[in-house]
This record gives sequence, structure tokens and C-alpha cells, in this order.
Amino acid sequence: MTFELACCLMVTAASLFYVFYLPGKLFLGPEKTRASYLRERKDAVYENLRDLNFEYKAGKVPDIDYQSLKASLQDEAATLLAEIARLEAIAASAPRKVRG
Repeated sequence: MTFELACCLMVTAASLFYVFYLPGKLFLGPEKTRASYLRERKDAVYENLRDLNFEYKAGKVPDIDYQSLKASLQDEAATLLAEIARLEAIAASAPRKVRG
């Protein structure tokens, strides 16, 4: 009985250690910026436009729906491009720190 209990405790301790142990260094990936988020969103909108055009040409989307969806996606793309351009202009005009 005590051997089984000791085995269960060892397995429980090993499982908890495996699940909750955090190594000293974690790789969290590149830092997300507003500009990188907008670029990803722009790519998604362009892909949606391509898919919409394909589905329209395949006859799966009615003309009225196609026109409204296309206009809305184009408006979103224009907004994203304007925001990206604004952020890039701000970044270009900001003074850079010189390493000494």
C-alpha cells in the first residue's frame, strides 16, 4: 500500500513539474507593432478580395452581394493603406538616436 502511494505521489510530482516548470529563457517571438498588425490585416483583406473575385466568377456570389462586399473590402484596404502610410511617415520623420 505504501509503495503504491509513493509511486502515485512521484508520478503526480513529476506531472506537476512537467506542466508548470518554466525554463529560464522563453522565446516569445517578435514584438508586434501597430504597423506589422496593419500589414497582416492588409494581406488578409487582399486575400479576401481575391477569394471574392474567384467566387463571383464561379457564379457562387450574386451580383448585388459581390458589389457591396467588394466595396466594403476596398474601403477597408484603403483605410489600412492610409494608416500604414501615416505610421511610416511618422517613423521616417522621428529623430533617430545615434549610438556613440
